[in-house]
Amino acid sequence: MSTNKSKRLSFSGAYIDGKYIENVKDFHIEERTIVVNPEETDAYLNETNPSIIPAFSSTILEDATIEKAKSLLLLQVVESKNIGNIVFESGWDLLGNFPGSDFPKNVQLWKSPQDEAGIIEVDPYFMARQSSKSGQKEKFSVKVNLWFAPSQTDCAIHNQHDFLEIHTQIVGQGRMQKFKVKSFDSLYEDLVMTEGYTQIVPFCTVRENQQYTYPWHQYYSDTDCIWMAIEYHPKKNPN
Repeated sequence: MSTNKSKRLSFSGAYIDGKYIENVKDFHIEERTIVVNPEETDAYLNETNPSIIPAFSSTILEDATIEKAKSLLLLQVVESKNIGNIVFESGWDLLGNFPGSDFPKNVQLWKSPQDEAGIIEVDPYFMARQSSKSGQKEKFSVKVNLWFAPSQTDCAIHNQHDFLEIHTQIVGQGRMQKFKVKSFDSLYEDLVMTEGYTQIVPFCTVRENQQYTYPWHQYYSDTDCIWMAIEYHPKKNPN
């Protein structure tokens, strides 16, 4: 594969530009950019002091060179003025308006188009930290999309996903929250998400046969927020 193979993500527009880069080598970041490492191996920077972007994490870079990485997700805010208008860009809609959704239409939770960034091989047990070392890898289709919610929005307590997921904060401050039961007063973990931060460990427990058990959880927006969901959809094992 050629180096620095780039794909522009479908949610890119006037406010946020997203790219997926594969086989990264000596790749220079010019403008301030959130750089997400979706792989289970570290990404390496080539700067005055050697440093890394650890597996499943992110940082903010500007005028910096990435020496090598298997793949990266790059998110750049290109226009911050009136950025809430991003929800009027093509393909965005309230979650409650999406086909098959039973989400309440009066909650201002907006979703962008979803894009398959690429195919990644990871050990799901290592990703969920049920194993301290990477072992048997599986193939996953990595799908990404943006979300927008105004300040102080509860984005619905739920516990069902047939994929692994982590999240990256792009604008504002929010929280990933865990609950003992489907009730706001049962909150037991409150993970603060600031701009440029990625939730390193998915909330789920990995089971056999590509099954994932999630606790009751939700995203909550302290301020007006834009964040990215990174979903790892398993490529189904052949029968």
